[in-house]
Amino acid sequence: MIIHSVYCAIQAKTSEEERDAVFAQLSALVPVCDGLLSFQVGPNIDLEHKSQKFTHGFVMTFEDQAALEAYAVHPAHKAAGGALVAICDGGGEGIMVFDLVV
Repeated sequence: MIIHSVYCAIQAKTSEEERDAVFAQLSALVPVCDGLLSFQVGPNIDLEHKSQKFTHGFVMTFEDQAALEAYAVHPAHKAAGGALVAICDGGGEGIMVFDLVV
């Protein structure tokens, strides 16, 4: 199983509605992408004050690496990813991805 963790520095000018629409677009990938098991999203509360740049994050759980690789090239993921990049500070520079094999 792979946990795909994504941390986002959402631009301050982004409305809550716009942000939530992007996260809804990402959540909608669960029934579309084979092997994508779950999606969870939330704000960064950063209790240790180590990741203040990143305002929000989400995790996706994949069956295996093959499922993650298929997701990476899926047209619906590319569309949702483009929407996410558009609302992040610095575009793609405002996103950090970390994949954990568990």
